[in-house]
Amino acid sequence: MTPIIAFTFNPCVDKSMEIDQLVPDKKMRCTAPRLEPGGGGINVARVVRRLGGKVLAVYPSGGYHGSLLTEMLRVEGVDTYPVPMLTDIRENINIYEKSTGRQYRFIEPGNALTEHSWTRCLDALAALDKGGIVVVSGSLPGGAPPDLWSRIRRLSERKGARLIVDVAGAELWTALLVGFTGGGLRTVSEGGESFQTGSACGLFLIKPSENELAWLAREMRLPERPDETAKCLVSRGYAQVVVVSRGAGGALLVTRDCVRHVPAPEVRQQSTVGAGDSLVGGIVAGLGRKMDLEEAVRFGVACGAATVMNPGTELCHLKDVEKLYAEMRRGVTAAPVN
Repeated sequence: MTPIIAFTFNPCVDKSMEIDQLVPDKKMRCTAPRLEPGGGGINVARVVRRLGGKVLAVYPSGGYHGSLLTEMLRVEGVDTYPVPMLTDIRENINIYEKSTGRQYRFIEPGNALTEHSWTRCLDALAALDKGGIVVVSGSLPGGAPPDLWSRIRRLSERKGARLIVDVAGAELWTALLVGFTGGGLRTVSEGGESFQTGSACGLFLIKPSENELAWLAREMRLPERPDETAKCLVSRGYAQVVVVSRGAGGALLVTRDCVRHVPAPEVRQQSTVGAGDSLVGGIVAGLGRKMDLEEAVRFGVACGAATVMNPGTELCHLKDVEKLYAEMRRGVTAAPVN
């Protein structure tokens, strides 16, 4: 297996409960809470571990919830690199309303990190073997250094690592336009149009949702069609690979040489929480198994579909992933996008 490090700069403990009906101004009795580790990179690491991979989860940790998070990860067999912080990590609340089937998610912002904590997190890259995979996933708390993305890029390059980023739209924009161009965009012309382009050594892979990609298209003045937006990001050097998550529609894979739609298998949906993280986890695990890129994305789509079969914040299970992936390989192939 290829060595993998997954960064989560804003981890949490997810608390999930069920209730018959949400009613204002009344006491409502809910089920006993289910507690699970949370945060983008944490979920990616958990999925990789469930699929048999070896991964190091790096995250700031403080207070009661920080200790609880580390203990839960160790129970799952995930190698941990908790960086001490002075404040408690956040707790997110997920409420399932049984009468309507609706889900309500209450997300805390998380506490700002000190420069020392940011640096200690990045020090974990020293543990990565040459040629590994670095994943940065999830939201960022306040106080992020302005050169954070540049530092991550440089440290990853020194290790010859493939860098995978799955962060929210505005932060992804920062990563693409600032961090991975060294702060110096080049203006070029193509077909009579001038635009700014990134470094030739941009990210290996980004995983925006369709909404995040549409936001990027508006901010960067790119074509609005998802395949064309992604193709521009690749051709202009921001990323080698763009994988667009499409929920029940699967994923769109775009590289310099191909544009492919990878459809998702039909499953009974219980919760979509963690499906995007599971998609990334499956791709990373597939690459760690030396799958080619298209097959790794298919494996990731199977992981995302296996996750939505479970309630609350529960992630995919290996037996479900293997079953869905086998069905996809037998009956579905990635189709070109016309």
